[in-house]
Amino acid sequence: MVAKAKKVAYFAHLEEALNSYARACIVDFDFVGSKQVSDIRVALRGKAELIHGKNTMIRKCIRDMVAREEGPREDWESIVNVMRGNLGFIFTNGDINEVIEVLEEYVKPAAAKAGVIAPASCTIPKGPTGLDPAQTSFFQALNIATKINKGSIEIINDCEVIKVGNKVGTSEAALLTKLGVKPFEYGLRLVYIYEGGIFSPDVLKITDADLAAKFAEGVGFVAALSLGVGILTEASLSSVILGGFKNVCALALEADFIEFPQVEKIKEFVDDPEAWCAKYGGGGGGGGGGGG
Repeated sequence: MVAKAKKVAYFAHLEEALNSYARACIVDFDFVGSKQVSDIRVALRGKAELIHGKNTMIRKCIRDMVAREEGPREDWESIVNVMRGNLGFIFTNGDINEVIEVLEEYVKPAAAKAGVIAPASCTIPKGPTGLDPAQTSFFQALNIATKINKGSIEIINDCEVIKVGNKVGTSEAALLTKLGVKPFEYGLRLVYIYEGGIFSPDVLKITDADLAAKFAEGVGFVAALSLGVGILTEASLSSVILGGFKNVCALALEADFIEFPQVEKIKEFVDDPEAWCAKYGGGGGGGGGGGG
């Protein structure tokens, strides 16, 4: 009965959060201790709310919520599809970057444990280790060249003990523990962004400049297509006007009809390019060469 009551309370809490908050970070809790999670929860107080539970319960709760809705809820259904692994939510109505700053602050170094997939590589630098000669077996197990210097083991060359993506072995874990090295860092890792649907965290890296550049690129493609098929559009209008004006200038020069300023400048350039450059400041590259 107690377990059932807790389950009902959890469902109600998650449902309230999904209805109350506009967005959320979906984070991975792997290798994050309860004390670290508690510290993050305290740091997020007033900014966001952290909710963590079994994925089966989360999926069941969301499916029940979707079933009670009159229309489709693709935003909620998208969460069900990604809830795999040790994931949880950090809900907020504020700036999601503030939440990410807290997550980045609460990242702690951790020792290498045997059987874990290494999230980063680890290289032991050459030099004294401070270990007595009786500990040489730890180095020999990993084929690390050593020598005895002043009563302690000294590593001759830098040695990569762990490679990112590989499973940590018992020998590597034991050696790093002996050396007091904590090669990894663990915290709540941002996996997805939820805001009316599921998105990659990479969307947060998109700036206004990126959007403007993509928009300009798209307008350029539309203009090129419009010019290619001979259909006038707003995107191609400036190019059409410019092309028409060039034709007008060419015709005016051919007919010696110098009656507007643009053609006058072109005429001046054709008649005496050096004087035109001196008058209007063109030919800067040539002037530099002459000065040399």
